[in-house]
Amino acid sequence: MTDLTRRCFVSAGTATLALGLPQAAQAAPVIALPKDLGGHEPSTIMAVRTPSPVVSMTFDDGPHPRLTPILLDMLKARGLRATFYVIGNRVVQWPDIVRRIAAEGHEIGNHSWSHPDLSGYSDAAVLSQIDRTTDAIYQVTGRPPVTFRPPYGSFTRRQRDMLHVQRKLPTILWSVDPQDWRRPGAQAVASRILAGSRAGAIILSHDIQSGTVQAMPQTFDGLRARGLRFVSVSQILGWPLWQSRRFKRVALSG
Repeated sequence: MTDLTRRCFVSAGTATLALGLPQAAQAAPVIALPKDLGGHEPSTIMAVRTPSPVVSMTFDDGPHPRLTPILLDMLKARGLRATFYVIGNRVVQWPDIVRRIAAEGHEIGNHSWSHPDLSGYSDAAVLSQIDRTTDAIYQVTGRPPVTFRPPYGSFTRRQRDMLHVQRKLPTILWSVDPQDWRRPGAQAVASRILAGSRAGAIILSHDIQSGTVQAMPQTFDGLRARGLRFVSVSQILGWPLWQSRRFKRVALSG
């Protein structure tokens, strides 16, 4: 481990804040939105209010040694940009795939080191999970993640605020959930995403699920046919493209 576990990154430039939009939790809270969501939390983002016809497609839990490269081929063939919320121990295991994700213009976000339910963790344990993953991503790509997504969506408001203060990382949730982790089949995944998506949506999916990857051609083409454009999470927040940002280390205040 490097000293990144004791330090944080701050990006040069300014960013606009997006609004967290209240939404009811999903019926089966295995992967669900937190119940304590407020309407205007700078630390928490589910979607953005925007007149621009853009959506942010996100993929959690990878990289997967077989499925993620297939997905990257699909994105490359269409010239689309996505955001991958990766697990730290998988970054270490498959660094070449992570390098490819970054090299092809996609954003990489922090999804913890080992995918635990963080809601019952101490602040120190939460930061250890996140810092270790930030370190792994930085070692592979040369830049740190600038957003965090909690495993299972399980992260209290106090934890979200703590992370925003301590590491300047907003918690990115979602406004569209096809529940692809239930493996409903490619057609169901595509149909649910197409039915739920509108301008400003942040779409949850998982590139470790074969049905999800199989659903993506229909999903991508269907959303584009409605005039929606694909942008990274940073871009939908009004931030610069992740690959274009300059970062410097600064000592943490606590």
